[in-house]
Amino acid sequence: MSGAPVVVADRRRSDIVQEHMPLVGHLVREMLARVPAHVNRDDLMSAGYAALVHAARGFDVDRGVPFGRFAAARVRGALLDELRGLDWASRSVRQRARRTDSARQELTAKLGRTPTIQEVAEHMGVSVEDISTADDDVHRAVVFSLQGFATAAADDMVTEPSLGPEEMLIRRERFGYLKHAVDALPERLRAVVQGYFFDERPMARIAEELGVTESRVSQLRAEALGLLRDGLNTHLDPSLAAETPPKDGCVARRRSAYYEQIGVRGTLHSRLAMTSPDGLPRAA
Repeated sequence: MSGAPVVVADRRRSDIVQEHMPLVGHLVREMLARVPAHVNRDDLMSAGYAALVHAARGFDVDRGVPFGRFAAARVRGALLDELRGLDWASRSVRQRARRTDSARQELTAKLGRTPTIQEVAEHMGVSVEDISTADDDVHRAVVFSLQGFATAAADDMVTEPSLGPEEMLIRRERFGYLKHAVDALPERLRAVVQGYFFDERPMARIAEELGVTESRVSQLRAEALGLLRDGLNTHLDPSLAAETPPKDGCVARRRSAYYEQIGVRGTLHSRLAMTSPDGLPRAA
């Protein structure tokens, strides 16, 4: 008996679970503020409650750790696991995305316009269906990408409470740059990004509003994402931007002008003002 751990009894376990149920709600609200709107609250709550029960079952009072702290770590881990289930962009998907994006950029420079999906497929030696499938896989994950500024996993998306002051300032500055990068997009590209990613409107509705086909909206979406990525890298990670330097010509000049527009749209102060000290977006 002397070597056995002191584990909470069944009755106490039930009480401690009920007592700490608000903790799950708090952690879920904290996470929902940092992830896209389509993430289901009920799914996160269910995962959090299950983790809370497991935490109560495995809690050892002899360890000297308060149950709240012990449970919070377990619940946060379960919520991250739930988000990982939404992180569709596997390594192979990302590799296909990079190859497709590279092909689009080469054709854009060569043709002086955005290539059609048929032209991209022919350039890569694959079928149109392969390109469409790859695009769909990437765009299911791109809401995470936009908020993470890269093709990020769920772990990269969620800001932990332990984030230091310097890291928080960097995160807030990146958010400000993203906002300015979207605002600086050409009108039609901005309308597609706003409608598809932020307002979550169907592509068919966006196509109708712009008076174009859904295929054209898909092309505009790909073009906008390429501009956003390269524009953000230009200001935030020049080493990445240097890997794909703009080619000569009118397309390159327009891209360079766009990158410059991102920089002149605000200052460090104005970018930080877009978020609260804890990194949450302020109301417009």
